[in-house]
Amino acid sequence: MDQLISFYNKKIAAQMELLQVVKKQLLISSILRLAVFLLGSFGVYFFFGNTKLVIGIIIITIALFLLLVSKHIDLQYKRDKILALIRINETEIQVLNRNYHHLPDGNEYKDDSHYFAQDIDLFGKGSFYQYSNRTALPDGSNHLVDLFLFNNIDGILPRQEAVKELSQMPDWRQDFSATATMVKTDESTKTIVSWLKGYKAYVPKLMKWLPNVFTLISLVFLAGYFLGLLPGYPIIIIFLVGLLLTGFFIGKTGKLAADANRVQSTFQQYQWLILKIEEVEFKSDLLRRKRNTVLSQEQPASKLLKDFTAKLSALDQRNNMIFGLFGNGLLLWDLRQGYKLEAWIAKHGAKVEHWFATIAFFDAYNSMGNFAYNHPAYTFPKLVGNNTVLKSTRASHPLLDPKKAVPNDIDIQREQFFIITGANMAGKSTFLRTVSLQLVMANMGLPVCAEEVEYTPIKLITSMRTTDSLTDDESYFFSELKRLKFIVDEIKTDNYFIVLDEILKGTNSLDKARGSRKFVEKLVGSKSTGIIATHDLSLCEASADLPQIKNHYFDAEIIDNELHFDYTFKDGICQNMNASFLLKKMEIVE
Repeated sequence: MDQLISFYNKKIAAQMELLQVVKKQLLISSILRLAVFLLGSFGVYFFFGNTKLVIGIIIITIALFLLLVSKHIDLQYKRDKILALIRINETEIQVLNRNYHHLPDGNEYKDDSHYFAQDIDLFGKGSFYQYSNRTALPDGSNHLVDLFLFNNIDGILPRQEAVKELSQMPDWRQDFSATATMVKTDESTKTIVSWLKGYKAYVPKLMKWLPNVFTLISLVFLAGYFLGLLPGYPIIIIFLVGLLLTGFFIGKTGKLAADANRVQSTFQQYQWLILKIEEVEFKSDLLRRKRNTVLSQEQPASKLLKDFTAKLSALDQRNNMIFGLFGNGLLLWDLRQGYKLEAWIAKHGAKVEHWFATIAFFDAYNSMGNFAYNHPAYTFPKLVGNNTVLKSTRASHPLLDPKKAVPNDIDIQREQFFIITGANMAGKSTFLRTVSLQLVMANMGLPVCAEEVEYTPIKLITSMRTTDSLTDDESYFFSELKRLKFIVDEIKTDNYFIVLDEILKGTNSLDKARGSRKFVEKLVGSKSTGIIATHDLSLCEASADLPQIKNHYFDAEIIDNELHFDYTFKDGICQNMNASFLLKKMEIVE
């Protein structure tokens, strides 16, 4: 961990140096803009009686000022990106020090009906999502969550290779993330895609050539006037005609400009993200295929997006009152840029959805690559196809502090069921979540918290945190029955690793013992694999009749009138329970 913290601290120091340079450049840029404005104002005041010269000074001043504004915006972007990189590295140091509860917790993704999401702390405060997620875009976060919840065992090896490759590209990952954090928009990509798909053109086709002719005439009249060859009224006439033509479409152009203004920043930032993807020659098959989705065009997607952004920016110039007035009067600016935008949308608009999806993919995999980089001691599961379902050496839960966690070995074969007994707080539930999360991470293509892992891919289904529902007028027991019915229905059509914590908690002891035994027999008969934690020692007797069942336990010892846990996974049946001791210890009973 010290090596990782040192790496991130060096990154922060390097960015802080760059930040000071850019701040000085911004100061100089501000002074230059002020100087141009003052000199232009002075020139207009000094030569006020000379109309031609005053107009020339105004045009030159506006051009220089707009150029300086553009350069200043570029410097601001550079400064903001540096600040984003500093924040990224500071966040990594915080998380390495187990300080991550201020990060987004993904609570909005909770789903009680999912195969396992409710039971293994995937979302919410202190969750695996909060610990591992570094996506910068909403779509990237959604894609990462889809990987969490997908419960699919196809394509694990390509995902592993993609994560491995990205984990070794920390500079590129941080650059991509910093750029992505700067995407600011009032509209979601879904809304933007919908707008592009549903856009109705309004600019007449003749605007493909008419603005060029109109501009040429305006320039001839202006040149003639300044050279003393023509009077001023032809300029006034062409100016009024231009305003009349653009004014006829001003309502529709205004709506297009408003829509363009809302999406301009998104397209500009996404263009940079696409460029980041295009500039790297990836080696892993999955990353190469995704990269090709932005290259398999007549032009790279970054160039097309840059072109679209330039068109959006050009239309936005109409919001400058002076430029809008003269641009429309002399150049038919609104109609010129409106036609160009509509032509782009007609030709390339349908591709934008795929480009957005590619960016979301890289944002999600960037996050997983970052996780792998931050956990060099974790191992990528070796995929096997034998009777071993999961064999992990010194496995721990990734959310536990590694300085305090007690690792355990796991070795469960196909169609085996572990029945785990143990004292309260001895580690049963943590063990169940460790195994469950290892399966989820393995299926995602992530490395897992263990020294060595062999894994035959299998889907996961759990029942550990069943709750009652006042809204649906459901008892706790009925909710649990529904969950067990869901499991029974699922294992009829697919192969699952089943993790259960205390079957039939909502009924009396005798019913629970009988029902649990019958349910275990049904699971074993379905040729499923899994783990069941229970306080019911009678359930362990099933191992005498069913060779697929293996008994394991976690226990506690009372030493010097204090309870001690070793959190070690053992073979056999637990004999030491602690409920009575704790009741007395806490003076609840005598």
